[in-house]
Amino acid sequence: KTDEAAAYAVAEKCGWFALSVTLANGEPYCVPLSMVLRENALYFHCAKYGLKTEALRRDARVCVCCVGEVSPAEGELALEYESAIIRGRAEEVTDKAEMTAALRALGERYTPNSMPAFAAELHKDLAHTAVWKIEIESISGKSRKK
Repeated sequence: KTDEAAAYAVAEKCGWFALSVTLANGEPYCVPLSMVLRENALYFHCAKYGLKTEALRRDARVCVCCVGEVSPAEGELALEYESAIIRGRAEEVTDKAEMTAALRALGERYTPNSMPAFAAELHKDLAHTAVWKIEIESISGKSRKK
């Protein structure tokens, strides 16, 4: 088990996040997403409609799994790894300034070389893009490193 600061560090550098929600029929549903950590919240974007958004609108409780570095442990039949689990509540962002800031942060994180096209893409896609914010209620981590 790692401390909160180490868990935040894993979330900060994690490339892909697995978002878990509960569907209306009680089934679990997990989907990999690109996210960005800003202050005490995770942000992601998606389509305005679909299985994930329906689940989030019905039940805002979520769990997010972040996996950092993983490699074979030298000389052992084991792995060295780091991970973090985040629990919180998701809410759809409706403020245009907050949406734009979140989308800019996502772009800077995942596609920094394409940022000159950001304004044009934002103008083209914002009307059919949803941005969600997960307020972090708890975060824990686990790692095994030498």
